[in-house]
Amino acid sequence: MRIRALHTAVLAAFALGAALLPTSAQAGVGTGTHFGVKPLAHGVHAAVTATSSSTLSVDSSASQGVVSPTPKVYLVFWGSQWKNDPAGVAPDMQAMFKGLYGSQDTWGTILDQYCEGVAAGTVTCGTKGIHVNHPTSTPLAGVWFDNGSAEPADATATQLGAEAAKAAKHFGNTTQAPNLNAQYVIVSPTGTHPDGFPDSGFCGWHDVTSSSYGNLAYTNLPYVPDMGAGACTTLTDGRMLSGIESTETHEYAETVTDFWPSIGWNGGDGEIGDACVDMDAYVKLSTGTFDLQGLWSNAANACVTKG
Repeated sequence: MRIRALHTAVLAAFALGAALLPTSAQAGVGTGTHFGVKPLAHGVHAAVTATSSSTLSVDSSASQGVVSPTPKVYLVFWGSQWKNDPAGVAPDMQAMFKGLYGSQDTWGTILDQYCEGVAAGTVTCGTKGIHVNHPTSTPLAGVWFDNGSAEPADATATQLGAEAAKAAKHFGNTTQAPNLNAQYVIVSPTGTHPDGFPDSGFCGWHDVTSSSYGNLAYTNLPYVPDMGAGACTTLTDGRMLSGIESTETHEYAETVTDFWPSIGWNGGDGEIGDACVDMDAYVKLSTGTFDLQGLWSNAANACVTKG
């Protein structure tokens, strides 16, 4: 499910790829609007059938903020509570991204078909535009345990966006240029409820916030294992980390293809992961085997787990 409710003026600013959001505004904050929302419950584990409404098209002709051509992931483990990590989320997330590149990563190659700098309404980039590049080395660009104080028990979306800006400063990404590819994954510790998780009904979401360092793409990634085995995944073997892996791969892919939502790639069923929440598969990478959620491929006209 993806909620589309950005104000027309904000979309126009994004489409120009130049102006920052007003400093008092944050897309998705204060309106209940977020993007790339992976629902906590997605019903019967049914096969996904290709439909014409699932086809993705680009919502803007902009050459910035539509996709992330060279994805860089910054994992931010927020709060002093990370001294307690019962499911081993921190090492798992690092291992997953350390292996999400190269020839062994056939899942990530699904993203290569999408691009920016083409006419709005485009469904097939071909050789046109600036494409997402499949990483030839790990997309994990930085890891930060921001443990100087505790994360609020019920962090708001505004606080999550502020943490993304704090992370941008920490990693030295203090101009718009490096933040055209950086995505800040704010991983909350066990026992916390960022933006109302789990009562808000989501596994995670991504969004964009304005800052003095430019527009920042960021993800709210709660401690999904707190919900128990089987939450946020269609796999039923009881593995505790599957749900958070599925959630983060959903959000990662949607951030890459709809970087400053929602001027990127969207269809009638939402972003690249939204039509495919009932498809999970274990994929073996060089650093281990992980639960990666299926993604929509225009080229295959289907949800797939391999490019």
